[in-house]
Amino acid sequence: MAGEVVLKTWGNSLGLRIPKKILEESRISPEDSLQMLAGDGEIVIRKVFRHKTFQERLDEYRGEITVVDFDWGEPQGKELL
Repeated sequence: MAGEVVLKTWGNSLGLRIPKKILEESRISPEDSLQMLAGDGEIVIRKVFRHKTFQERLDEYRGEITVVDFDWGEPQGKELL
């Protein structure tokens, strides 16, 4: 989704309001850390990846443990089989 916003003075800086629909589509929430890149007349804003805390992982746990077999391929050296 594309949209236009207007920069406004905010103290000694400039600020902009990001429309709710754009925030929802980009899965950006208040207090998220964002990375800003600038160059060639454009500014790119990206959400910074953050690992979940141990408590967040515990909160998501629903009593199921899924085990997935992973194929590491054929032995390449002196691995114990």
